[in-house]
Amino acid sequence: MTAMVPRISGKALSPWRFCIAPMMEWTDRHCRFFHRLLTRRARLYTEMLTTGAILHGDRARLLDFDPAEHPLALQLGGSEPRELAAAARIAADLGYDEVNLNVGCPSDRVQNGRFGACLMAEPAHVADCVAAMKAAVAVPVTVKCRLGIDDQDSEATLDRFADAIVAAGADALVVHARKAWLAGLSPRENRDVPPLDHGRVHRLKRRLAHVPVVINGGIRTLAEIERHLDLVDGVMLGRAAYENPELLLAIDPRLFGEPAPFDDPHAAVEAFIPYIERALAKGARLHDVTRHLLGMFRGAPGARAYRRHLATEAVKPGAGPEVLRDALARVLDKTAEFAHTAAA
Repeated sequence: MTAMVPRISGKALSPWRFCIAPMMEWTDRHCRFFHRLLTRRARLYTEMLTTGAILHGDRARLLDFDPAEHPLALQLGGSEPRELAAAARIAADLGYDEVNLNVGCPSDRVQNGRFGACLMAEPAHVADCVAAMKAAVAVPVTVKCRLGIDDQDSEATLDRFADAIVAAGADALVVHARKAWLAGLSPRENRDVPPLDHGRVHRLKRRLAHVPVVINGGIRTLAEIERHLDLVDGVMLGRAAYENPELLLAIDPRLFGEPAPFDDPHAAVEAFIPYIERALAKGARLHDVTRHLLGMFRGAPGARAYRRHLATEAVKPGAGPEVLRDALARVLDKTAEFAHTAAA
């Protein structure tokens, strides 16, 4: 079920205007549901799932999602066109709104499987993968890539890569504005060490006037998001959205001209409790769910006590929603104390 196209003053906005990046071990179903409470309009992405896992693994466990998560994209890792097409068809049949191909992950495991960032060296093959997925599904097929890899020249490489996948039918291109170094840097280092070149993505958009281009990498504030939106079709936020989820409450008002789902972060956390109760009833551990809330209330009085309580108590056997309520009370109590002191 694809969400209605958002508009401001009657003008249609790109479906990719604001996205939350796929992040391994972070953007699971619990995280995505919480993020959806904070913004109705963000486009959400799953963690990367390989075609092998989807075709041969526990499909129900891997691909389950709550209907509230729409619009939701599945990110695929793979390089065999027929397998990617089959996995994309499964995703579309389950109701995903988009299928995204990972051509950006630099890990050794991914390279050994011939997918992720190493595919930047094979634009024609990636085009074959995109064409196969496009033939299999009606939902958008997109690609998330880097500027290039290793010693590739990012100007020529990115243009050649983008032209190939656009010709194959890709509906949008998400570009992490750094190269990936496949030898010598860990995946973590590849998120920080290669220098950012946002201008390269802006130049790509000028070349591809009629193709949605989304920029990713090193963007942390609403002001930065708004500046990039003057030059590209969308912004994808990764660690900034996860580590400071409170920022997401400003997305709908600032970027879509709509009210925020909640007036304050406390109300948003409280609204998450019924979901937690359902997740626990299905066998989840409290920490599996509440670990995604540790970034809330950053800088607020009592935030450290909130995090400490949640981190130490949620991991205990039998921990329930009362742990989150107790953690939240530490922020509320401290906030009330701070307000009283300030007023005095």
